[in-house]
This record gives sequence, C-alpha cells and structure tokens, in this order.
Amino acid sequence: MSDGIDVGRLDEIDEGTARVIEPEESGFDEPIAVFHTETGCVFALDDTCTHEEASLAEGWIEGDTVECPLHSSSFDLRTGRVLCLPATQSARTHKVEVADGRVVLYPGVDAEDAARVGE
Repeated sequence: MSDGIDVGRLDEIDEGTARVIEPEESGFDEPIAVFHTETGCVFALDDTCTHEEASLAEGWIEGDTVECPLHSSSFDLRTGRVLCLPATQSARTHKVEVADGRVVLYPGVDAEDAARVGE
C-alpha cells in the first residue's frame, strides 16, 4: 500500500466543507477532495464530477452525500456511487483516516476495498 499523505489537522477542515488535494501534492493523477461532514466523518473522492468538469469540493454536502455545483448530480461520499442524474458513472473513492487528530489520505487505495480487508 502507498504511504499516506498528511492533509492537515481535522479541525482545519470545517464540518460541511472539503479540501482539494492537487496532483502535485498527492502524486496521484487527479485532484482529490477530502470531505468533512457535519457528522464528523471524513471521506475522499476524486474531485472532478464524472458528468462534466466541475469540482465536487465546491458542491453542497448534506449527510453522507455531495451534490455537484454545476448540474446537481449527487454522489454517496462513502461509496462514490452516483445517486442522481445527469452523472451516470460513480466517483472513485480513496482511503482516508484520522490519526491523532490529523487527516491521512491514501491516494489510489479504494475506500471500500480498504474497509473490506479491515485496514
């Protein structure tokens, strides 16, 4: 598994917002959005909507979903599954965890796969 990237302190990402990690920071091929929900959970998805070029980090976060600011496609933050058209393709998830109050991102490690193997 790849080494994690320290995204910063969890309290530096306001609840109900997201922080974008650019490719030059992560070494990954796409920008990644790290979401901090109002319930205190942290998730990571590719930042670009699968429908058109729009930043999901700039969307509206409600519960465990994010709505794209461009055409209102919605995605499940836990699984990346698309919940609402016009997007038809799910967003790629990335493993993210909180350790000692810091958010650690694992680009390219699918969040669901990591959960299934108990990481």
